[in-house]
Amino acid sequence: QVQLVESGGGLVQAGDSLRLSCAASGRTFSSHGMGWFRQAPGKEREFVAAISGSGGSTRYANSVKGRFTISRDNAKNTVYLQMNSVKPEDTAVYFCTAVYGSWGGQTPRTYDYWGQGTQVTVSS
Repeated sequence: QVQLVESGGGLVQAGDSLRLSCAASGRTFSSHGMGWFRQAPGKEREFVAAISGSGGSTRYANSVKGRFTISRDNAKNTVYLQMNSVKPEDTAVYFCTAVYGSWGGQTPRTYDYWGQGTQVTVSS
């Protein structure tokens, strides 16, 4: 069982930067691929970024490529999402997610564990 707790959300202006963190419980963190999804009001949950267990491979949605960076620190059981040059359309609840033994899935059903989410609001 893995528990995920996100932090770092808030209200920022367009063009600003923000870093989300996700702290994971358990002793097998490095065996889990990690991901970030987001969900805006009235919209489906969408893939943002994913990272392999070792951190050596990453994948991004086209909408955030070049602006967002996913990383992880396995010694701290934490995954990060660095968000640069944010836009109003990045406004959403951001969810951290984990899957054991694989990585890179871009649909919610491929993940086993979810955090409670953290709100990111970007004003224009």
